[in-house]
Amino acid sequence: MTKEEIKALIEAGLPDARVTVYGDDGQHFEAEVVCSAFAGKPLLVQHRMVYATLGERLGREIHALRLRTRAQ
Repeated sequence: MTKEEIKALIEAGLPDARVTVYGDDGQHFEAEVVCSAFAGKPLLVQHRMVYATLGERLGREIHALRLRTRAQ
């Protein structure tokens, strides 16, 4: 999986999000996600929303994903 594929999946699941993904080894990634849908939601809920966009790829194609999320 590439960082571009991860970015596209997150953007498809959270259409108004601004997403930046880092990582070049194909398994370990870091993503910064800024999305108005995060407003008023705790950090754990924000992260779960991002994880939901990636589904079963987490733990399989994506070994590790470090997240930074915030509302815009």
